[in-house]
Amino acid sequence: MALSDIVRTALLTAQIEGTKTIDRVEVQEIAFPANQQSPLHLHPCPVVGLVTEGTIHFQIEGQASQELHAGDAFFEPANTRILHFDAIDGPATFVAYYLLSEDDSDLIVILS
Repeated sequence: MALSDIVRTALLTAQIEGTKTIDRVEVQEIAFPANQQSPLHLHPCPVVGLVTEGTIHFQIEGQASQELHAGDAFFEPANTRILHFDAIDGPATFVAYYLLSEDDSDLIVILS
């Protein structure tokens, strides 16, 4: 196979606001059972992810809701309320890349 046989497909371009210095990236595979609903939450760091199985109802506060399927990428800006990140129509799995600075320790903050 030649290098020219490689196919690259753009999935997402995420704008990181501010001047965050990325010190490390933590990568987690997260598996939701069927119909799992996430509580209202935010991440103190930007999160980039990719759905690998199932369907996710995704909504960032102030934005339209989206339906993400296996192969879809997503971006959750730091300190932004996530209204929905819910498995629908069965279980769902995704990979999340947490872009952390030296001072970041928490990956998620649950809001009431």
